[in-house]
Amino acid sequence: MSATKRILVVEDDKALMPIISYNLQKSGFVVREAINGDEALLLIKEELPDLAILDWMVPSPSGLEICKILRRKKETSSIPIILLTAKGEEEDRIRGLNSGADDYVTKPFSPAELVARINALLRRVNHSHSNTIEFEDISIDVNKHKVFRGGKKIHLGPTEYKLLKHLMENPGRVFSRDNLLDKVWGHGIYVESRTVDTHIRRLRKAINIDGTKNYIRTVRSAGYSIDNE
Repeated sequence: MSATKRILVVEDDKALMPIISYNLQKSGFVVREAINGDEALLLIKEELPDLAILDWMVPSPSGLEICKILRRKKETSSIPIILLTAKGEEEDRIRGLNSGADDYVTKPFSPAELVARINALLRRVNHSHSNTIEFEDISIDVNKHKVFRGGKKIHLGPTEYKLLKHLMENPGRVFSRDNLLDKVWGHGIYVESRTVDTHIRRLRKAINIDGTKNYIRTVRSAGYSIDNE
């Protein structure tokens, strides 16, 4: 998984940076380092990384702002991002994920955990580029537009299918109703935001068969996500 993968680490803690770099290199990654946002953006312009690790509080611009910048540009919009932060509150985690981060690691953390998170995120990216998308025991055959749970075929309407596909392509990420309206229904289509709630209920009813776990999470005042927490 890690061979030849390029990781950009953006961290201004002089004690932490060498620990992160050493452990990533030991795991087979090629590491580039930046100590502030401006330097990070220059490195990304020179060579796109396979994944970026951004400290929330690096100076000018912050890791959170770098997330937003990368997601706005077509050439960098799909770079997987892990946000590092000392902020552990759910509110901060949601803010980070809504800014474009794919995963969130709270300090202090073990280097082994960070490497595991990187490998898991890179696996997700590889799956999203294949003909099959998987999350836990749910799978989507993209070519045939078929959904399975535990090997059993699930029948979904077109909107529920698109909702599930979008969520499974971005596991752990929280999407507001407006985000989902844009991504699933499309720009310029007028639909009441509460319509999303109706389709989420239908989706849950369809995929939560035989007492299986509900992976579609409602995040109060924020939106919806799919994860295994």
